[in-house]
Amino acid sequence: MKVLVINCGSSSLKYQLFDMTDESVLAKGLVERIGIDGVLTHQPAGKDKVVIKNDIKNHSIAIKMVVDALISPEHGVIASMTEIGAVGHRVVHGAEEFASSVRITPAVMDALERCIEMAPLHNPPNILGINACAELMPGVSQVGVFDTAFHQTMPKKAYIYGLPYEAYEKYGVRRYGFHGTSHRFVSESVAEMMGKDLKDLKVITCHLGNGSSLAAVDHGKCVDTSMGFTPLEGLVMGTRSGDIDPAIVTFLMKKKNMSVDEADNYINKQSGVLGISGVSSDFRDIENAANEGNEHAQLALDIFAYNVHKYIGSYAAAMNGVDAIVFTAGLGENSITMREAICDGFEFIGAKLDKEANKVRGKAKEISTADSKVKIFVIPTNEELVIARDTKMLCK
Repeated sequence: MKVLVINCGSSSLKYQLFDMTDESVLAKGLVERIGIDGVLTHQPAGKDKVVIKNDIKNHSIAIKMVVDALISPEHGVIASMTEIGAVGHRVVHGAEEFASSVRITPAVMDALERCIEMAPLHNPPNILGINACAELMPGVSQVGVFDTAFHQTMPKKAYIYGLPYEAYEKYGVRRYGFHGTSHRFVSESVAEMMGKDLKDLKVITCHLGNGSSLAAVDHGKCVDTSMGFTPLEGLVMGTRSGDIDPAIVTFLMKKKNMSVDEADNYINKQSGVLGISGVSSDFRDIENAANEGNEHAQLALDIFAYNVHKYIGSYAAAMNGVDAIVFTAGLGENSITMREAICDGFEFIGAKLDKEANKVRGKAKEISTADSKVKIFVIPTNEELVIARDTKMLCK
C-alpha cells in the first residue's frame, strides 16, 4: 500500500509518500511561507531536489502544487493519484470526541467543523487538506491522526483549569495539548538513541516552530504540556500570544472597541513574535532583522528563548528530575543560536550544552557535553511516519 501523508500547519505544509511494504519514502516535500511568498521543495527518492517558487496564497493552492509534483513526468514518482491506497492527515483538535486516530467519515468531518473554534489557525487548513484530497482522489480512504491523542495520559491535576468544574463537565474546557504526534515520535526516538527503554526515562520534548509546545514525558507517558484548550496557550509563538493574563483580552476589547472575532484574530494572528518584532512570523526573518540591529526583533527572540527556558525548568520540577531534553521541529532542529540561548544557565539541573556539537541543523545528534548529567539532543521529527503507520493500520 502507498500512503500519502498530508500535514497542514498554519503557514506550512509537509508531505510524504510512503510505500508501506517497507516504510520507504518515495517522495517528500515542504511548502513554506504560505500566505507570504511561498516555495515548494520537492524531493523524489534518489533524485535531485526540485524547488518551485510561486505565490501561494492559501493551502488549497499548496496542495494542488504537491499533487502536480507527485505526478509530474519530470520529477514525479507515480503515474497518477490512483496509485495512492490511502491518505493520512494530521488533525490538530478533536476535543474529547477523538482519543485515537480514525477513518474520515461525514460524522468525523462534522466533529472537526465543531472544533474549529478551539483551533482557529489549524483545523481549517486540516479540513481543507481533507476536502482537497477527497476531490482529487475520490473513493480513497482517508485517516485523521490527532495531535491531542498523545496527551490523553495527563492526570486531572495537569489538565483541569481553575474554573468552576461545570466548565469541564458541560463544555469540555480543559487542557488538551497539541503536537502530540511529534512529541510521541521524538520521545521514542531519544530513548532509542540513549539505548534505554522510554519507560525508564524522564524526557522534556521541545517542538519549536511557528507553532511551539513542550511536553513532559514521564516514564513513557505525557504528564503535562504547554498548549491547552486551544493551541493558543503556552509559549509565545509565530502569531499567537501564548500565556497572558485573561483580563488583557477584555481590557483591549474595550480600549480598541473590538468584537469577539476581532479579539480572537488579534491574539491568534497578530500577536506572538510577529506582533513584538513588527517584522514577520518567520523566525529566520526575525533573526536577520536582529542581526541588522532591529531591537524589537531581538526582543522577540529573547522573549521566546526565555519562555522555553522557563517551561523546561518547570517540567523538570513537575517530574522531579529530567534525563533528556530534546529539540525538534523547524526552529528547534535548525536554529543553533536559539538552542544556545534556551540552554544558557541550565547547569543547575545538570544540563550542559556543547557549543561545538550544537553546530548542527536537521540531524539527529546529542549536543550536550560528555559530563552533562542531563543529555540534550536534536532530533528531526517525523510525524508523517507515525501518521502513515496509523493510516495503514486503519485501512488494511
